[in-house]
Amino acid sequence: MAQRKSFCRQDRINHHSQIGGIETSVQDNGPARGVRIAWINTGSGLRYKVAVDRGLDILDAFYQQHSLAWISHLGLNAPRPDAHQGLEWLSSFGGGLLTTCGLTHVGAPDNDEGRGLHGRISNQPAEVESIIQPDPAHGKLDYGITAVIKESRVFGPCLELRRTISGQLGQPRIDIKDTVTNRGPAPTPHMILYHINFGWPLVDEGTDIVYRGKCRSRGEGMDDKIFNNQQNYRRCPAPMDGATAPEGCGYIEATPDAKGICRAGLANAKIPLAVVIEYRKKQMPCLTNWQHCWKNEYITAVEPGTNFPTGQAQARRDKKLITLQPGQNRNYEFNLTVLADKREVEQFIKSGGEK
Repeated sequence: MAQRKSFCRQDRINHHSQIGGIETSVQDNGPARGVRIAWINTGSGLRYKVAVDRGLDILDAFYQQHSLAWISHLGLNAPRPDAHQGLEWLSSFGGGLLTTCGLTHVGAPDNDEGRGLHGRISNQPAEVESIIQPDPAHGKLDYGITAVIKESRVFGPCLELRRTISGQLGQPRIDIKDTVTNRGPAPTPHMILYHINFGWPLVDEGTDIVYRGKCRSRGEGMDDKIFNNQQNYRRCPAPMDGATAPEGCGYIEATPDAKGICRAGLANAKIPLAVVIEYRKKQMPCLTNWQHCWKNEYITAVEPGTNFPTGQAQARRDKKLITLQPGQNRNYEFNLTVLADKREVEQFIKSGGEK
């Protein structure tokens, strides 16, 4: 997308917030009281809320009048560093466009080894290192926020996540760059998964779930009732009664392009609206599709990661568990781009995720 020339007209702009940028604040009511947030307005119709005290994850996200993200009944709430046993993680899960899982465990609890659902990182407050505001009056359209989040304890793992969320005014796109470093004295297991949660109206009956590659059922509980050859599990169904509705995960072996890039996402041709996720297959070889199509709890998630959400113990048994040596780091980069042009949305659907 070409830069808008009007952004660079010095004689028409007094302050960057007239177009977009980053605004920080602290919530003062309800379960989110005291939580730091950063609202980012891209100046393109895309705006979203970064939860600084929740691992620098992204909660609300909108494009024009349309919501993109699924928000749980709880919504934004204060971090719960203690919520790391069993399924306690669900008691603080606000949903949102992005919830990071890890850094040492993703997936179901490893009860015998004391690891709870999806790990600790999303319940850790971030230490903000920098905020870069755009200066459109002088042609500087880039903006970004960088922070450090730690999963650490004495005599235990000490992993550091340095995250930058950035973009450019006029572009309906979110760029995320993560670096995970082992700051501790011993080798440490590492897993990460990006829980990207979409909701209505992007998620609706007939919305296409777009990716290239083969999908298989996780094979637990109700997974097989969704991910089978008798139905089209690459389209969202209408909301169903939670007493009988299936819910589950499919594991996708995504096919990258010639440059090693995978593209996946959701596309609702009726609106029209789509969100495209781009990431490197080498960095994140696994892609999970979570479908939870209950009435009043209507979600479809697309989740790239280093592993499928099987848990650390199973990843170790499968010999797919990453170990970071002291001082070693790994980089992860991905972006989310909104498409709202009817032809672009239809082309994304037809391409099956191929650029």
